[in-house]
Amino acid sequence: MKYIIALDQSTQGTKGLLLDEGGSPVCRVAKSHEQIVLPNGYVEHRPEEIYQNVLWAVRELIKKSGVAAEDLLGVGISNQRETALAWHRETGVSFGNAVVWQCGRGEAICQRIAAAGHEEAVRQKTGLRLSPYFSAAKIAWILENREDAKAAAREGNFLCGTMDSYLIYRLTGGKEFRTDVSNASRTQLMNLTGLDWDADMCDWFGIRREMLPEISSSDSLFGMTDFEGTLDREIPIHGVLGDSHAALFGHGCRKSGQMKTTYGTGSSIMMNIGEKPVWSRKGLVTSLAWRIGGRTEYVLEGNINYTGAVMTWAVKDLGLLSSAAQADELAFAAAENDTTYIVPAFTGLGAPYWDTDAKAMIYGMGRQTGKAELVRAVDECIAYQVADIVKLMEEESGFPILEVRADGGASRGEFLMGFQSDILNVPVYAAENEEISGTGAGLAAGFGLGFYDESVFRDRAYREYKSRMSEERRKLKYEGWKDAVRRVLMK
Repeated sequence: MKYIIALDQSTQGTKGLLLDEGGSPVCRVAKSHEQIVLPNGYVEHRPEEIYQNVLWAVRELIKKSGVAAEDLLGVGISNQRETALAWHRETGVSFGNAVVWQCGRGEAICQRIAAAGHEEAVRQKTGLRLSPYFSAAKIAWILENREDAKAAAREGNFLCGTMDSYLIYRLTGGKEFRTDVSNASRTQLMNLTGLDWDADMCDWFGIRREMLPEISSSDSLFGMTDFEGTLDREIPIHGVLGDSHAALFGHGCRKSGQMKTTYGTGSSIMMNIGEKPVWSRKGLVTSLAWRIGGRTEYVLEGNINYTGAVMTWAVKDLGLLSSAAQADELAFAAAENDTTYIVPAFTGLGAPYWDTDAKAMIYGMGRQTGKAELVRAVDECIAYQVADIVKLMEEESGFPILEVRADGGASRGEFLMGFQSDILNVPVYAAENEEISGTGAGLAAGFGLGFYDESVFRDRAYREYKSRMSEERRKLKYEGWKDAVRRVLMK
């Protein structure tokens, strides 16, 4: 039996997987890293801690599985996407901590670029709304605020990128400085159609092209590694994808119009739109899905801040239930005719409403509304938010939604998945494989090595949910959601 190592370097930690010849995980290890939140709200990770956790994950995989090094064919890496860092070309030592995707410290830099009149050009070139969420403003902040970074830049020793390029650099002993198209498309520095660093974007953010990694196909050979002597021979890093893109690939969404939703703390809803980009006019973003097998494919993506986080609020802050695992029992027990809606605008509303000043609201309660009805409203508000994005994607892409693939912790909820299917009126398939991002990166590596082909997407284990709601009730429920949102938006 031969295996692929898949490394999923996520926001919370690093997971290592062994994928077998059928592309399924047969061994898993995981280790978290510290979440550094500074008093001013900045969010950081220690790069060296993450790198050491990657080495640990490989050692533990081999120890736990007993697999021999000669049976390991290659490595795939998925990673938290917009998190950015910079390091010294000669030493590999980072200039401070990594700036996590949640961190908005680059806001003033984005405002400066907008004031210069470049906001629409940024969207046209990169497919992304000008925002400190993406990597470019984070890297620019490092260059502008750290003296050691400025000195290295003057000497030609300043390198920067997303977490994948840092890990590749370290794992190959500084021999390779590369990233893949999916990660590059989330930096706000790559030209979406040229698939290369955009001269204007680099100029506006003050980042020289030579500071940035080479952009490669997602199934490229990114270099060779023995994980600092963990293996007695080097094996190829042959697949790299941003985590959401890796999940889309792991679901086998290879055709235009296929889509997935990740139900985590927030949600990433992503649709494969084929070989030509679609520029959204209503707040979605356009990115690269991947370049695999010589074929470049694009995605539309919408992000929701509060999905699983709403359930966390119900558990920890409201005390409605002791754990999210109780949600199904209560939601199914709720009165069918209750009309309670929760609009979770705790930090404003995103697509398709775009009101940063909106406030959260519970609306439509009756005398019968109790704990069960509130818990059901929590589950339902997650599905309504996803439905808003899915309907917007259908409108802007021109592709009819035939099904939705689901993953993430909240996708284990029977009520939520059933209601999602009801409100969208399409089947929802929730993956049994909880490590879909890591699996997707491993599959990409296997494709690059010629180890896997399209057959690995057959017979994947999913729980299927089909709509049982009448059209009349579906319309009534969704109109109630829209009415609740309108009330939130009233000034």
